[in-house]
Amino acid sequence: MNKVKFHDIIIKHGSDILDSDGMKIEKECIQHGSFSVYDHSLYVTSMCLRISKKLRIKVNEKAMVRGALLHDYFLYDWHEPTKANRIHGFTHPGIALRNAEKVFDLGKIEKNMIKRHMFPLTPVPPRYREAVILCIADKLCATRETVGGFKNKIKKKFRRNGFNA
Repeated sequence: MNKVKFHDIIIKHGSDILDSDGMKIEKECIQHGSFSVYDHSLYVTSMCLRISKKLRIKVNEKAMVRGALLHDYFLYDWHEPTKANRIHGFTHPGIALRNAEKVFDLGKIEKNMIKRHMFPLTPVPPRYREAVILCIADKLCATRETVGGFKNKIKKKFRRNGFNA
């Protein structure tokens, strides 16, 4: 399945989420490297779909898309140097879930996905296969975003100093 199909699936199940005020906030907050939280959420959602299709894992597609789009719905810039942000990795799933529940009608799969996506950093494992897929997709995407951003910074520094990277 190609990216256009994934795009269509994401729009089909998550257009209300993508059009929400919270997603407008996500567009303004950096997640990893140069990726906004919004970009990260889309990337992770696409990766969830890719993993489930590639491995032929039967999932609730609508729940997986919605849970993945909302997994980081914490709606603040966690890079700000505040005491609360020092433990962001441990606390943001609960904050994201509370924020999402205020705006969207969530089922048990979506709630579990949002609450448990940081496993094993947070100790309780996910309960549903959609949530397990999200855990894996989130870590893959976060690593690529962070390393990719680091590589781009290094390349720019090398070029400024007259090297080809």
